[in-house]
Amino acid sequence: MDFISSHTGELAALLTAVFWTVTSLAFESASKTVGSLSVNFIRLVLAFIFLSLYSLFARGLLLPTDAGGHQWLWLSLSGLVGFVMGDLFLFQSYVLVGARISMLIMSLSPPIAAGIGWLSMGETLTLKQALGMLLIFIGIAMVVLRSEKTPNGSKIIGRKIKFGYSIPGLLLAFGGAVGQAGGLVLSKYGMAGYDVVASVQIRVITGIVGFAAVLLFMHKSGNLLVAVKNAGAMRRITVGSFFGPFLGVSFSLLAVRYTSTGVASALMSIVPVLIIAPSAVLLKEKITFREVAGAIVSVVGVVTFFL
Repeated sequence: MDFISSHTGELAALLTAVFWTVTSLAFESASKTVGSLSVNFIRLVLAFIFLSLYSLFARGLLLPTDAGGHQWLWLSLSGLVGFVMGDLFLFQSYVLVGARISMLIMSLSPPIAAGIGWLSMGETLTLKQALGMLLIFIGIAMVVLRSEKTPNGSKIIGRKIKFGYSIPGLLLAFGGAVGQAGGLVLSKYGMAGYDVVASVQIRVITGIVGFAAVLLFMHKSGNLLVAVKNAGAMRRITVGSFFGPFLGVSFSLLAVRYTSTGVASALMSIVPVLIIAPSAVLLKEKITFREVAGAIVSVVGVVTFFL
């Protein structure tokens, strides 16, 4: 018990990584079936139900009515940046390059968060952090780049480097990493000692409003009915919602409350390694040794960056 109480933040971060592995696989499957916009909106509505019921029993409040102006302002901004912008990109990247590659690109989120802190709060970057960033980029390059022989008639005259995955998909995943990093920084500032679950409620409320606006603007609201009628997709969305916006986001905020943002981010970044086995077993993906090594190098880079 003493170990648990003294390492609450670290354990919460590790559990977050497990939860995000589950939710990434569930949402990849659902997004490919009924579309990423519908999945985003439905999973936030389900997450809000889970959060509200928990809050009612744990706090006696169905809604975060005890939050002050500071919490509503900064956590709402966090919801817009992290959920709406970040997840809008991330979920579409699931469709184009899959959860495994998307989560590898998301390992850039911690150094991006540190970069935001450097720009906005004057934090310094050390030589060790620079080495960590280099390892992250090397690990990602090992996975997404391919070396191919260049033929000239019957002869091989050289090799060329090219992307082995959809470039738009990789860029969307990078946009998701930027959104998550910005959302995490804003959440840490916005909570300011406020209840973790209620903080997530505020972020989710903003996310629901934001995605509702996107659906209306893009004239995609009719797709929601199609998604709701798809029983298989709804099961996966429900599982993903429980482990992602409910447990995952709540535990990530718990992690940054009880330990430093850097340590929490480093531990949460192991998803690219955790997701390899289920991707191979459940999704039947062909995974090379080079890709496994690249994922490990990226995670080592994140750990080096912060620890």
